[in-house]
Amino acid sequence: MRLLHTSDWHLGRTFYRESLIDAQRVFLDHLLTVVQEREVNAVLVAGDIYDRAIPSLDAIALFDHALNSLADLQVPVIMISGNHDSPQRLGVTSRLIERAGIHLRTDPATCHTPAVLHDEHGPVAFYGLPYLEPFLAREEMAADKPTHEAVLSAAMDRVRADLATRPAGTRSVVLAHAFVTGGHTSDSERDITAGGIPTVPAAVFEGIDYVALGHLHRPQKVTDRIRYSGSPLAYSFSEAGHTKTTWLADLDADADLTTEAVPCPRPRTLDTLTGHLGDLLKDHQHDHLHEAWLHVILTDPQRPINAMDRLRTRFPRTVQLTFAPENGGPPSSATYTERTRHRTELEITTGFVDHVRGGHAPTSTEQDLLRRAVEATRLNDTVKEAR
Repeated sequence: MRLLHTSDWHLGRTFYRESLIDAQRVFLDHLLTVVQEREVNAVLVAGDIYDRAIPSLDAIALFDHALNSLADLQVPVIMISGNHDSPQRLGVTSRLIERAGIHLRTDPATCHTPAVLHDEHGPVAFYGLPYLEPFLAREEMAADKPTHEAVLSAAMDRVRADLATRPAGTRSVVLAHAFVTGGHTSDSERDITAGGIPTVPAAVFEGIDYVALGHLHRPQKVTDRIRYSGSPLAYSFSEAGHTKTTWLADLDADADLTTEAVPCPRPRTLDTLTGHLGDLLKDHQHDHLHEAWLHVILTDPQRPINAMDRLRTRFPRTVQLTFAPENGGPPSSATYTERTRHRTELEITTGFVDHVRGGHAPTSTEQDLLRRAVEATRLNDTVKEAR
């Protein structure tokens, strides 16, 4: 059975306020082409379909286009909700679209209920584990504590218990949205520290023939059978050097695995330029970056006037600007948003306390209070959305 593993579409996301809808549409059309040309038997989408709980109309329309196109091809789809998705909103039509071969799993209570597909060698059981918020999933999963490892381990115990009731030789695939130990992060992933240590060991998935992971945006393998497809587009400059891919994974009759990375279309080059504003505006060695998304670091001794406007006359896709003067002094981004873009809520809160107390960082006791406050706020927001 040939599987196409993808994840982290983040439909509706912007890149430093630049719309990505057109680029995401190109990716989805590419995905449909791969499904047809490579004779894919099932498409796996491992969470973060949307970028936010309440997606834009453009994002919803794009998702609708993808589902209808896959249904027209009569290729089964198994997908799960991620930490960016609203499980309730995303899953509202799940029973209806299942009739079209689209198996959407957003409810933790159904994680041990597989979609079973067949090929000439017999059945393959697909288990979809949506993102499990530890504090909310603990009771449903009967986990011993509200941690990522505990709730995911409890979910996998249910999966293995169901798999044991299946006919001998049934091959198994699990979709999960989690941070597995050994994975490499990017700046564009949302922090999921709530619930203590955010990582879970790969051993949680022991005994499964293929594990299709989502959450981390870099394509990578944790083990031969446990892989992240990564996001189809770069969502931060930390991903400038990544080759974005999906995984083609073939499971044969004995569950032996063969994989192939299929490159995704790249809408624009991402690059970083460093130097004096005047030099960057006239140096012809940068001509090839005219349409690239750029992070520009200016090293002028004094902050140039209207720097962003002047840069965009030559590089219209300049999206991030940082000042790092050669004469010393700390580098500073153009805005508070830029300075805090890749910091967690806890890091920002801790930095604020340190700032207002004149360089006196929070004590370990205060750090613990701040962490609990941040987690309680995030959990409260999640509960409100669930209700």
